[in-house]
Amino acid sequence: MAGTSHVLARKYRPQVFSDLIGQEALVRTITNAIATNRLAHAYMLTGIRGVGKTSSARIIAKGLNCIGPDGKGGMTPNPCGKCQHCLDIANDSHIDVIEIDAASNTGVDNVREIIEGAKYNPVSARFKIYIIDEVHMLSKQAFNALLKTLEEPPERIKFVFATTEIRKVPITILSRCQRFDLRRLDEQTLLNHLAMIAGKENVSFEPDALKLIARAGDGSVRDSLSLMDQAMTQLDGNLTTDSVRKMLGLADRTVLFDLYEAALKGNIADALKMLDMQYDCGADPFELAQDLLDLTHWLTRIKIMPELANDVTVPETERVRGKDMAAALSMASLTSAWQMLLKGVSEIRNADSPLKALEMVIIRLAFMADLPTPAEIMEDIKKNGLALPKVSIPTAIATVAQAQPPVLKTESSTAHSSSGIQPSNVSQPDTGIHSLADIVALAREKGERMLAFQIETSVRPVEVKQGLVRCVLTSDATRDLCGQISRFLNKETGISWIVQTQVSGGGQTLQEIKEAKQNALLADLKQTPLVAGVLNAFPGAKVEKVRPLKNKEDFSDDDEGDLSDTDESDD
Repeated sequence: MAGTSHVLARKYRPQVFSDLIGQEALVRTITNAIATNRLAHAYMLTGIRGVGKTSSARIIAKGLNCIGPDGKGGMTPNPCGKCQHCLDIANDSHIDVIEIDAASNTGVDNVREIIEGAKYNPVSARFKIYIIDEVHMLSKQAFNALLKTLEEPPERIKFVFATTEIRKVPITILSRCQRFDLRRLDEQTLLNHLAMIAGKENVSFEPDALKLIARAGDGSVRDSLSLMDQAMTQLDGNLTTDSVRKMLGLADRTVLFDLYEAALKGNIADALKMLDMQYDCGADPFELAQDLLDLTHWLTRIKIMPELANDVTVPETERVRGKDMAAALSMASLTSAWQMLLKGVSEIRNADSPLKALEMVIIRLAFMADLPTPAEIMEDIKKNGLALPKVSIPTAIATVAQAQPPVLKTESSTAHSSSGIQPSNVSQPDTGIHSLADIVALAREKGERMLAFQIETSVRPVEVKQGLVRCVLTSDATRDLCGQISRFLNKETGISWIVQTQVSGGGQTLQEIKEAKQNALLADLKQTPLVAGVLNAFPGAKVEKVRPLKNKEDFSDDDEGDLSDTDESDD
């Protein structure tokens, strides 16, 4: 295997647009802009880690400043890589291309230095270019200081921003930039890229081994190359499927199908034995739970679209066994398994013992196996009233069921579970709760100000309807927030509520929406002649907050529920 002086992610970092894989929209737009000389003064590049944001920013800087090998060239979408400007930008040493890490330069003073520097023309290049990475880390004051320069930038100054958290960038900044969403790379594109690099590095590999690395890379080129670097080092340049699987802590796909099948048949003992076997072989509990979640998704897709099982690009095990299992399982079983595993992944991530948490998830799956569906329960209630429905009991828990006869639970403490019977709207009056804002308003009305504050700052809504709240919680959410919301709504509306969480998706929190509106109001207000005159007349003065005022009563009550805003003297 050929030796390398750099890790793969640096050695194969894109130097020109043709090296940039999977971002055709960005390449096409920038190429056309340079060809027609219709350049934006600021670009915003957003996407997950490792998809090429900073690399794209450097290529843009090269293209705008390249002068060709003979020193006579102009702007080009295909920088030569040989002129002094291209070489200095590649080495991060160009005097007119300034890279700034916003994570460590968050304050307004750092931005003021940029603003002052932007007043001067480039020393040697065609354009002075500021590349600001993780721009969402800038403070509100820093963003506000940058607004004027972005709105009316000097002619020979360009800004290129990169961020993984586009929602944290104020809309006032976004509206002044040309935005590009760099997409997550699909598995096949990553696989082809890894195979090309493995060939250049003289690494022997099995195709399925690279497929495991591409899948673990989760759409990120950098993460995939880092994993491949690790595999090349640990496995001495011989990447076999089994060795890579052990390195990544993944379960064998055949055993994964066996474990899943045993759990959904209610064979708890067999399922736990297979789990122990995989754990002893190095499988990571969190990754194993993710694999079970992916398998549930795959089986559900086959259930809906059987032709997927004929795709020759899918491994034979997943095609053959997937087709048989999808035919044998009901859609209700698959959707229930999905909900349990989705909640289980979150539990495993936060558990002190991930293995024990996964065991409990497997046990819950097995208990769920023979339970009736919500539709079957409703049908039984229609026929027999509220008497317990007659259900078959899984073999593995029959003795437990005989010792402790099942009891129909009605306590509100179970209402926030992510599985079980969904709330019914039959004969229930409209509670008036149709959004998070409605819940917050009710909480404030009932004197639950702390709960209202937690919902505003820590809940990202997915769906809110009668009896059901689906959401994503932020990392700083209190431990039992879902239970608190469920118990509060049960008490105040008189009906049963379920509060479900999921690990991704969701909209902005109410606090984020409020802050975005406030930033927009601040930016607009500062442009008015009156306020601009006051700020100029009183150096050091600043506008802290804008409060729309409809009448005198609004002035005293506007922020009644905002626990973080207790000083109104400077409004």
